Amino acid sequence: MAELLSLEEAWEGIQARVSVLASEDVPLAEAAGRVLAEPALARVDLPPFASSAMDGFAVRASDTPGTLPVVSRIAAGTPASEPLRAGTAAGIATGGAVPEGADAVVPIEQAAERGDEVEIAESASTGAHIRLQGGDVRAGETVVGASVRLGPTHIGALGAAGVAELRCTRRPQVSLLATGSELRPPGELLAAGEIYESNRTMLAAALAPAGAVMNLLPVAADEEEAHREALRHGLDADVLVTSGGVSVGPLDLVRRIEAELGVEEVFWGVAVKPGKPLSFGVRGRTLVFGLPGNPVSSLVGALLFVRPALLALQGLAEPAPVLEWAEAATPLRRNAMRDEFVRARKQMTNGHLRLEPVRGQESHMIVRAASADALVHVPRGEGEIAAGEAVRYLTLA
Repeated sequence: MAELLSLEEAWEGIQARVSVLASEDVPLAEAAGRVLAEPALARVDLPPFASSAMDGFAVRASDTPGTLPVVSRIAAGTPASEPLRAGTAAGIATGGAVPEGADAVVPIEQAAERGDEVEIAESASTGAHIRLQGGDVRAGETVVGASVRLGPTHIGALGAAGVAELRCTRRPQVSLLATGSELRPPGELLAAGEIYESNRTMLAAALAPAGAVMNLLPVAADEEEAHREALRHGLDADVLVTSGGVSVGPLDLVRRIEAELGVEEVFWGVAVKPGKPLSFGVRGRTLVFGLPGNPVSSLVGALLFVRPALLALQGLAEPAPVLEWAEAATPLRRNAMRDEFVRARKQMTNGHLRLEPVRGQESHMIVRAASADALVHVPRGEGEIAAGEAVRYLTLA
């Protein structure tokens, strides 16, 4: 094997081959998780009019303190009332339109209403409890900028600003292919030498939250024609992800047949454990990832390389994996040659978030990995990271 690429070099090689996908119009109700292709602008001022922040009384601040006749009642959703005359007050509900002439709202708790009069004991401050028109955003201003992935707060802000439709990057189409004559669907009886195939559904669960549309191809047996047919079909997608068959054994056919089908291999092999025999190539605009068959290696490769590529295809401004900080609960030995990602569980101890490695770190032990909720990044080097030392980790969720 040629010299292994570092984590950073591998990601740079992938990013250099990513072309952002075309955009399309998306209704606001379907836009959660999508990436904006262009800024979304407010259709109206927000608030659209000066409104009350409290249930109470709209007044002229100069008329307080004092006893004022209540000349009208303003409910939320009703047209603005007539201008408020000096020396009068208007009952007003939260969200109601503040009448012209009023410059303060006195909360109902600070007023004593008796019949058609209200007694206000203290002076009101000009502007008190009034939401100014356009105080949040003005019509035509940016609500959410381009290259942002939309979450609940964005959706709420856009709806409030009158945005019904958004220009978003198209969701990437991803084909998932597992290879191996020994693989059988869960639920079937296993014959001697057979195992259950779980990587496709695992990878779909890891990648779909990144906005991808998943297509699980049938498992390809370890035969050239079966590989060729499956890979030819998978290369019609924006991204083809294979699991298994990317090493150097006699039945590791994926990379050779991909080359015959026109895939240019950009690199093979990364200095990461687990997941070293990972390949990446392109055919036209299609990105092609070859993940190892060992389940944990496959999952780590998907999270570190494929998921960021899917976000980059959608134009996300910062697609790289987000690693957070916590404390190592136990010493972690460094690997001199490779960055290692250790499966661990988060623990809160005396106000400190600590990461405790799970038992069984071999790359085939997916059941042991199921108890983990974090991947701890142990940079390559000599010696060890001491217990209590700060480490970065990637959340598994």
